[in-house]
Amino acid sequence: MSILPRMNDRRNASPALTSESAAPAPAPVRTNLGLATMVVIWALNFSVIKVALEDLSPLTFNALRFPLASLMVYGVLRLRGPIRIPGRRDAGRILALGLLGNVVYQLLFIFGLDRTRAGNAALLLAGSPILTALLSAGLGHERVRPRVWLGVVATVVGIALVVLGGGEGIELGLDTLVGDLTLLAASVAWSIYTVGARAPIERYGSVAVTAWTLWIGTAFLVLLGLPGLATLDWTAVRPMAWIGVAYAGLFGIGLAYLLWYQGVHSIGNTRTAAYSNLVPVLALAIAWLWLGEVPGVWQLTGAAVIIGGVTLAQTG
Repeated sequence: MSILPRMNDRRNASPALTSESAAPAPAPVRTNLGLATMVVIWALNFSVIKVALEDLSPLTFNALRFPLASLMVYGVLRLRGPIRIPGRRDAGRILALGLLGNVVYQLLFIFGLDRTRAGNAALLLAGSPILTALLSAGLGHERVRPRVWLGVVATVVGIALVVLGGGEGIELGLDTLVGDLTLLAASVAWSIYTVGARAPIERYGSVAVTAWTLWIGTAFLVLLGLPGLATLDWTAVRPMAWIGVAYAGLFGIGLAYLLWYQGVHSIGNTRTAAYSNLVPVLALAIAWLWLGEVPGVWQLTGAAVIIGGVTLAQTG
């Protein structure tokens, strides 16, 4: 889930681990269909990126997909009306959040995914809400109940199983281990970004903050990718890689974010977050069928423990 915009906002929340659920009314069919579509988009995104990275370097790939995502988000917000600008007192914080959430995190994510299995990446990033909850509790934002702690322990055990068994059947086990650890670092970066965005989100709403930080990150990612773009042999890039760039930008970030926020608005944060628990399961299956990443016993066990732990924590 390179991709999961996990931020708290009671007015316009995104998928953070919280104890509250807005909008208790029954979910309309359209919302559930939209969230089901979002699950498929995010689950497929891991394998799509893996295929695209066979032709494009990580920095080049990010430099191509993020402008597409930024343009799509800008277009949708522009259709809704005037786009807000953050106040002067928040400008520095928004800049720092943009660098952390959409430069540091994205670099760790893309380099980590490039060196490990798509299924591993989906499973390891599934623990981000747990880290977010712990950081929030440490700062006094939320109170972590005993049931949540049990979910935390289960998730940590599951992550350890995935990392230790992530190289099953792969010759380059050490390389896979490095990729797994890089993705864990990405998860930590995203959790810090989520908690750090709390104050701006309370003032401006999560959609606005997500858009601003996305645009800031895009500018820096394009700059980092310019050397790769300058030396890229454009004719050697296969059509599937270009499809991957478009998919990851327009759907994996742009459309999926919009579907997520629609779900939160309609059925609340907690029930919408439950959909994200399906992403690693489906991502594991897609990577198995498409990329031939046959999951080992350790990986399957870790997957079950991680998903169970996150679900337990969310219901706690």
